[in-house]
Amino acid sequence: MAATEEPEIAEASLKDAENKPIPIRLMLYPDALLVQKQEWISVQLDEEDEVFLNMVREVEITREPGAGFGLCVKGGAEHRLPVLISRLIKNEAADRCGQLLVGDAILRVNGVNVESCTHDEVVSLLKEVSEDTVSLSVRHFRPASYFLNKGNEARDGPCSAKQDVLLASLPRLEKEWLTALTIPLLYARISRYICGSDKIREDSFDIVGVDGSKSGPIYFSEKTSMLSYYQKISAKTQSLLSQMIQMTNQLMTKEDHIHLMGWAHQKLPHEQDWQSWREKFLALKAADVYLFDVPPMHSSDWSKCEMKFKVYECMLKLLKDTELPDSRQHCCSILTGTKEIICLSVDSRAELLALEKAWYKASNLAVQRLLSKTFGCTWQDHLSGLILDLEQGFSLYDHQTKSILWSYRFAQLKSSSDDGQSKLTLNFIKDASKQVETQVIECSDLQTLIYCIHSFLSAKLSTVDPTFLGNH
Repeated sequence: MAATEEPEIAEASLKDAENKPIPIRLMLYPDALLVQKQEWISVQLDEEDEVFLNMVREVEITREPGAGFGLCVKGGAEHRLPVLISRLIKNEAADRCGQLLVGDAILRVNGVNVESCTHDEVVSLLKEVSEDTVSLSVRHFRPASYFLNKGNEARDGPCSAKQDVLLASLPRLEKEWLTALTIPLLYARISRYICGSDKIREDSFDIVGVDGSKSGPIYFSEKTSMLSYYQKISAKTQSLLSQMIQMTNQLMTKEDHIHLMGWAHQKLPHEQDWQSWREKFLALKAADVYLFDVPPMHSSDWSKCEMKFKVYECMLKLLKDTELPDSRQHCCSILTGTKEIICLSVDSRAELLALEKAWYKASNLAVQRLLSKTFGCTWQDHLSGLILDLEQGFSLYDHQTKSILWSYRFAQLKSSSDDGQSKLTLNFIKDASKQVETQVIECSDLQTLIYCIHSFLSAKLSTVDPTFLGNH
């Protein structure tokens, strides 16, 4: 964590088990979010005060005839605690002696050791004292004094000189902001959606670190404050990811570069229990699109993905509002050659557009390196191969005669259609006559072929018009 940079601080709250707000303070650093809570802490004492509080003190209490000693006790052996002075009744004998403190443990009563006695045994022993004076051996029990002295730090009325000295030595309690949770921002995911659902929170978000640290829903008093801080965290997580991509790419060949990484949510095909969406880490690297449960932080992790497809054998489709599966916004579908439909949601329009731009960049670069791809097919009952070539366009190769039966440039393709099974119809315009020539082929891998044609056309356009990529 960058200690030299001042954090961006915000006041917020969490909810306890009874749904009551717990005040927290957020401290946003370039690489981590600190969640702080207010805790009671004891102020550091001087060495002399430490010695004083640890010593055994002999105290005599003298009461008025017929009166009590004016103290209350708690604890006892049955609670695995010493018997503790929990209260000094104002202006009565124990209070007037000026030598006792709330939180003192009673060790002996008139010389009788009571360290292993129960609460009732010590109370009975005090009640049985017939004289007007009782001798107590006491030592301050600091762990209990932190709790017993809350509210007893300021005393009403005058104190004796001895009591002033005692109170000055008493451990003081102060509230301070202490860090309860540190969430690393690299690979962290932040979302306003309730986990696993399409329900968005209006006044809160949560953040989960790659190390498993979880904030829980963080609430703000105003939506504008929440959105502002949410965007600041999002910007820092994205900045860290961008830096990680740059550093990783420096260690790899250009052909293997990472184009994009980030969190998304995948729509489950059938709602499982309470979940309809599941977090997935999306990456575009070289010619492939990856989906992970856990981000790839080492080179060996890239082989542990849940799904992997060639980008040029798939199609990315941004969903319109009428096509959204539920209330989640900013959705897209990855249509694969195996007819799988992977529906993903990201948290902002900007993320969706960045994904689209990176997708076309990855696909176009992959096709430019691939240059050509051949699909086995049949044409007029001839066993053939349809060649997609970035420079030449479409060509049909006859396996029996080892010759090219026909060829067209990509620019000559006027339209296409398919039967959804295996048959693809391609309509081409002849240059000279402007007549339309129709070629019908059958391919068992029809869907992949269609997506590859789309990718080759896109890559060809990007080489003709360099602004194509920048406009996506």
